Amino acid sequence: MTNETERDWADNSALVAPALMGTAAGLLLGEMMHRGARRGLAFGLLALGIAALTPYTVGEIKQRINSPGTKRGAQRRLRSIREAGAVGCDEVDQALRDQGLL
Repeated sequence: MTNETERDWADNSALVAPALMGTAAGLLLGEMMHRGARRGLAFGLLALGIAALTPYTVGEIKQRINSPGTKRGAQRRLRSIREAGAVGCDEVDQALRDQGLL
């Protein structure tokens, strides 16, 4: 849980990506550079913008897949609850197995 002043790098790159893509579009439409140079620079900035969005997109997809509302997320949550309660029970389990109760 981060507050508004502490954003991680995925959020920052997601904020920069639209600006990079807008710059790329402006260069494609602009007439101030030679066409070959303009096109190469625009596609480079477009690729950089897409690369900047990738961590954010992957994070959002992972969050949706692992959320408690999905079957996989519910299974992960249940497993973590079960494992949290089983800490330090190895000795007790072994004693019960020795007595033939487990």
